[in-house]
This record gives sequence, structure tokens and C-alpha cells, in this order.
Amino acid sequence: MTPARRHALIGAFATFALFTVLAGQFWRNLFGWWGFGIIAGATVIGAVAVVVVTRPRWSWRRVPKSTLVFLAIATASILWSAYPGATALGLAITYATVIVALALALCVDWDRIVRSLASAIKWILVLSLVFEAWVAIVVGGPVLPNFADFDTTGDVPQAFYWSRGLLLEGGPIEGIVGNRNLLAMIALLGAIVFACLLAAGTVRRGSGIAWLVVAGATLALTRSATVILDAVLVAIVVGFALWARRVGPLRRRPVYWAAAGLGVASVLAVSLGWRLLLDAFGKSEDLTGRLDIWESVTALALERPIAGWGWVGYWNPWVEPFDDLAVRKGVTYLQAHDAWLDVWMQLGIIGLLAFAAIALGALWRSWFLAVDRPMDAAGAWRPFSAASLIPLLILVSLLGQSFAESRLLLEGNLVLLIVIAWATKSRQWLPEPLPAAPLRPRFDATGPR
Repeated sequence: MTPARRHALIGAFATFALFTVLAGQFWRNLFGWWGFGIIAGATVIGAVAVVVVTRPRWSWRRVPKSTLVFLAIATASILWSAYPGATALGLAITYATVIVALALALCVDWDRIVRSLASAIKWILVLSLVFEAWVAIVVGGPVLPNFADFDTTGDVPQAFYWSRGLLLEGGPIEGIVGNRNLLAMIALLGAIVFACLLAAGTVRRGSGIAWLVVAGATLALTRSATVILDAVLVAIVVGFALWARRVGPLRRRPVYWAAAGLGVASVLAVSLGWRLLLDAFGKSEDLTGRLDIWESVTALALERPIAGWGWVGYWNPWVEPFDDLAVRKGVTYLQAHDAWLDVWMQLGIIGLLAFAAIALGALWRSWFLAVDRPMDAAGAWRPFSAASLIPLLILVSLLGQSFAESRLLLEGNLVLLIVIAWATKSRQWLPEPLPAAPLRPRFDATGPR
């Protein structure tokens, strides 16, 4: 196989893998759990094959040790787990997810990862809008998953529908992923990637603007208050990052003081205007049931605060205590709606500290890779590029969502967290750790452009 052919196949795999981890619910709704299992298994096998073929070089110095510590704690938790069978299943899923993430981080160059992520998001957004149009115009009513694992004869909760067919009413839409918050998050990730690549000049201007509009329209149609607030957080970080770039490394103290002041002011504003904020986003006082879920999970975590109840990742509905821990309007929710609370409940304080180390380490490296001027191998300064903001902004969006959803522990969000953590660490000492100047546009067939 020629190097060019191998590179193209690895790029195609990266696109498919990112599509699968971001839109896993699409495969489950389309083919059921067994079909999804086959696709997920094939993705993991593909990841292993990529590692075997490319044989990536790696150095222990450039390995984020916090990832290994977290996995070690999660693995060891089977010894004290209250549900060892569920922990074993959760570990298998987590390790499969991490294998895919490491294959991408170690075997695919950063430019290719970004372009594959952009292609995967484009496919998801386009398929979601086409699907919603088909449901609204042709079907004219709600659509259930093809392989429903629940009773469809009685009153079906709204959360169980694949799509409610509300596109012509202005939303909210669920897209192919079957959940408006998931679709909104994918749209926000798309907006970040498309905007940065457009600003860096790595895509055609017309195409970049068009895809940015698609992402923005999709985000608006989801009506996801959580992700809209997340988008505001991303915009604020963009402002501080550009400010930090402009003043340089020796005069950034005002930047950090201003960020801290804004954080304190935001907390005070939210506290004083809490009811107005809820009214603005049409939310109930219990945050759509989240306060009750947080209270139940906190009470459970306090029973085993140090080492937790045992790793499980995505809650298993047939395992106690998850079978009735978070039930609202006939729906048994299988997450704590807060990744940090979820980790504390499952792995205790020791697991929470390890997971926080992964996130904070990646955030630290992403920030300085975004705001410090890069140099080439000869030590000459290179111009800033908007493309180097991508890891930081994606990570900020993931962390922002993690306080209202537990997706950071699962599928696409976990993959992106691990990819960014390992990619930034492995490139930390390179002259040009991330693309620092506009690259020549490359147009291929890995996805719609």
C-alpha cells in the first residue's frame, strides 16, 4: 500500500470513528443495540489496526499520567464495587472508547484530526436537518427508534422519541442523535471548528461561511439553554485568549485578574437574577428535574465519599441503585446530569481528583498553546493562527457542558477530552505544536465540504 493510500484510509477511519462516537445514538436508533455493538466493535478493531499499521513513536515523558491513574482507579474499583458485573461492563466500554481516542491522538496528525472532526460534524448536521425535514413533511408526526427497547403501546414519554417532528414549528429538533442537547453540542463544536478554520484561511470562504450558518441554525433550532450558555462561555474565552495574545506573556496579569473578576461577577449576577434567568430560558425552578437528580446522587455519594460505589460510566438501568435513582415523568435517567458529581459518586474523591487532573492539565496546555506565539525549528517566531484556538475552545465547551450533563464520561466527549489531553502533551515540546499558520486548503472526499 502506498503512503498516500494509507494516509487516505487513516483519514477516512478518523472521520468514521468521530462520527460514530459523536452520533452513537443514531446507530442505536437505526439498528438497535446489537447493530450498534457491531459498528462499535468494528471501530475499535479499526483503531487497533491503525496503531499496528502506523506503529506510532511515543515517549513516556509525553504521556498524560493522569489518564493512566484515572483508568487504574476505575479498574481497581471492581474490587469494592457494589455492582461488579456492571463495573466490568463499564470498564470494557470505557477502555474501548479510550482505545479509539488514543489511536487518533497517537496515529493521526492534528491537522487531519481537525479536518476529520469537521467532516464528521458536517455529516451529522446535514443528516439531522434532512431527517427532521422528512419527519416533519413526510411523516407529519413523532418518530420512534426502529428498535425500541420499551413499551410503545401506551403513552410514550417525549424523551423516548427519535424525533418529535417540530422542525416546521421552529423546534426544538433532536436530529439523528435523538436528543436536542446532544445535537446542540455537536452544532457548537461545529461552529468552533468551522469558525477557526475559516479565520485561519484553511477552507474556502464561501464554504466556511455556509457551514457556519448551518451550525448556527441547527443550534438555534435545538433551543438548548444549556448549550447556548456554553456558547456564551466559549465566546468569552475567545475574547480573553485574543487579549492574552495581544499583550504577550509578560503582561498577562491584567488578563487573569479580569477573568477572575468576571467569574466572581457572573456568580453574583446568576445568584441575584436566578429567577429571571430561568424565565428567559423557559426552565422550571428545579432545572428540568436536575436539582432532584443532583440531590439523590449527592446523598448516594456521601455514603461512600472516598472511593465511591464502583465505576460504571453510563448507568445500567437494571442495576440497583440506578434502576430508580433518577426517575422523572416516567423516564429513568441514566446519568447524574453533572460529570463531576457522577465521578464522585462512582469513584469517590480519589477518582474525582484524577479525572480533574486530566481536564485541568489539558486545559492548561491548550491555553498556552493557544496564546503563546509559536516558533519554528530554527527558533524564529511564527504568526498566530486561529486554528490553534481549536483545542482550547473545544475543551472549554466540553467542560462547560459537564456541569449540566455527564457526557464528558462517555463516547464523543470522552474521546475529544482524551485526544486533546494526549495531543497537547505529546506536542508540548515541539517547535510548532499545533498548526500556527494557515495551511494550504485540502479538499477531499471524506465528507461534504
